[in-house]
Amino acid sequence: MGLLVGAIKETYPGERRVAITPKSIDLLTKMGVGVIIEKNAGISAGFPDADFEARGAQMEPNADAVRQKAHVLLTVRIPDPQFLRPEQVVIGFADPLSDPKGAAAVAASGATLFAMELVPRITRAQSMDALSSMASIAGYKAVILAAEALPRMFPMMMTAAGTIPAARILVLGAGVAGLQAIATARRLGGVVMGYDVRSAVKEQIESLGAKFLEIRIDGSGEGEGGYARQLTDAQIRSQREQMANALREQDVVITTAAVPGRKAPILLTKEMVQAMPPGSVVVDIAAERGGNCELTKTGETIEAHGVTIIGPVNLPSSVPYHASQMYARNLVTFLKLLVNKEKALQIDTNDEVVRESLVTQGGKVVHPKVAALLGTEVGA
Repeated sequence: MGLLVGAIKETYPGERRVAITPKSIDLLTKMGVGVIIEKNAGISAGFPDADFEARGAQMEPNADAVRQKAHVLLTVRIPDPQFLRPEQVVIGFADPLSDPKGAAAVAASGATLFAMELVPRITRAQSMDALSSMASIAGYKAVILAAEALPRMFPMMMTAAGTIPAARILVLGAGVAGLQAIATARRLGGVVMGYDVRSAVKEQIESLGAKFLEIRIDGSGEGEGGYARQLTDAQIRSQREQMANALREQDVVITTAAVPGRKAPILLTKEMVQAMPPGSVVVDIAAERGGNCELTKTGETIEAHGVTIIGPVNLPSSVPYHASQMYARNLVTFLKLLVNKEKALQIDTNDEVVRESLVTQGGKVVHPKVAALLGTEVGA
């Protein structure tokens, strides 16, 4: 029997994505691997079983049947480790830097775990960068949520009843999510400003038709791996003082500052929210990591000082069809690194992408950062 790659129906609350789509089966077949899918695994994402079967996938009645047969399990979120088999390879979002004990549990099962969050942000790995893929969807959806909650329209309109001015939108953070939010807000006709501690992204913000919010801080905001670095207390105070002045003129603020494995930095204090116009809206994309707004409640929409504050969780899952398509393509591209010419699994840790995303192997945690969080030696 050749190499079998499988996907199961996600069980995490509210998760609607699926790790293999009918379109990605074509790519897997070209790699020479077989595909098995749990029945109804793609229904919530808009992919009926018939679409999988038409592409040659073998449908299994339940998740256990898939887990027992699959040599490689592609997942959105890593399943309960007690159901994993020794030497089975699991690839998906595992959040090992925030949940190192979860990684240790996978190691105890004997399974080999690759965490998609840890794929290095290098040019060669762009097509495998699932964090960026999902961030682009989050940025888009955040603007849609803001437009729905705002008691006014985004575009300027000249009507017989008078001229309606355009809504003013400020996007904090110009990573993938922030840039997509800027582009979406512009498409809806808003007057958009963008800000990031990394001054190098000014050109990207302006290329999308937005204005760059100038806030002066001493030193660079550029950090390791393309993320913004953590600022000093003095830099944060200066940033907040200048930000407060800009917020008084904004109808919508979308915050996007988050780094895997860390608590999100506070960009909007309670006092800054109080200064915003009544009826304005904050959408905090970083809500799952504590939030960029001091008043954000994860998974809730609240009103404070006349401002609606939305703390969404798992935004990519709210657009499951395209999120699944993008994510499945990321997974297939990554899997190509692990399948050799003989169509067998081969884990080559000399490859930077493989090495940096490998969390567990041979019953041990092998990723240095995760091992350090557990207080153990690598491979212990």
